[in-house]
Amino acid sequence: MNDESKVQVSIVVACRNEIQHLAPFLESVLAQELESSWEAIVADGLSDDGTWEALHEYAVANSRLRVIRNHGRIVSTGLNAAIRAARGDIIIRMDAHTIYAPSYCRQCVLELERTGADNVGGPIRTHAVGSRARAIEAAYQSRFSTGSGISRDVNYEGWVDVVVYGCWRKATVEQLGFFDETLVRNQDDELSFRLVRAGGRLWQSPSIVSFYSPRSSFSKLMRQHFQYGFWKVAVIQKHRQPASWRHFVPILFIALEILLIASLPICALVGAMQLARILAVASMITVAGYSSLNLLASFNAAHRHGWATFPWLPMAFATIHCGWGFGFLAGTLRFLAHPGSVATHSAVTKLSR
Repeated sequence: MNDESKVQVSIVVACRNEIQHLAPFLESVLAQELESSWEAIVADGLSDDGTWEALHEYAVANSRLRVIRNHGRIVSTGLNAAIRAARGDIIIRMDAHTIYAPSYCRQCVLELERTGADNVGGPIRTHAVGSRARAIEAAYQSRFSTGSGISRDVNYEGWVDVVVYGCWRKATVEQLGFFDETLVRNQDDELSFRLVRAGGRLWQSPSIVSFYSPRSSFSKLMRQHFQYGFWKVAVIQKHRQPASWRHFVPILFIALEILLIASLPICALVGAMQLARILAVASMITVAGYSSLNLLASFNAAHRHGWATFPWLPMAFATIHCGWGFGFLAGTLRFLAHPGSVATHSAVTKLSR
């Protein structure tokens, strides 16, 4: 590698227990076509599955790769440690669950300079193998799962409120105060929110190409979106900002069902059987309405992604919505009961991406 003082681009990564994804990810990192000098810094969150040892093997064979310890274990502490250790003026964030096109970093730098944006990134592209994993991929790409389409529109180019992963000048991240280390999830959205609030601009370009590997099991998908919902509450609480309407749809559905079902035994105890029957019918209508929308969305997604995904798609959508909804509800109760404190339970703090 060239003289350390001439490093212009630093790729930063936070990971933990990613041995299954590590090799293809690192191969895509080391294959980057950058004309300027660059380095890659991986902050390992005390992995115990062989990731740490594998990283060192790659670092010995590739002088561009540096490996550091992330004693905080979570993404935000790892990214901050890597950014502070970075020698480049430009920071490009990457994720171990993603494979990057050889032109990824080069296009990030070009778009950053061409547009004058403060943060640039590409759309979310996914890649999965197997009918169940492909169903999760199809659900992930559907607007029915999240209600938002710009980040998933592979043809969209223009100004946005948030980008995937991100590419900034190091000075920009330093001025913003780095990633919020109290957040296990949603740290990207929160940093983007601060950037926009400070007058910064974000740009999405289809020329910035990467392929994300969605979770391959429903249990992992549930955990992931439970954490997204839980930590979204923390972001809302921190900035005193209202959430988008789409954030409330899953929690309203789940809260309504809990309320209706919980009311049934109470009605029975007080002898209000007519009211109990009305509430039971209301509960069934709510479930039937959601199920109909779910099946319609599953049909549309299977039409685009292959009919082999159809048997798994209703479960994929339900897992995403229930995970988010229960997580948001748990986060609301947690932060109402303990305002200002940081959650520590492993269910919502364990690094899982």
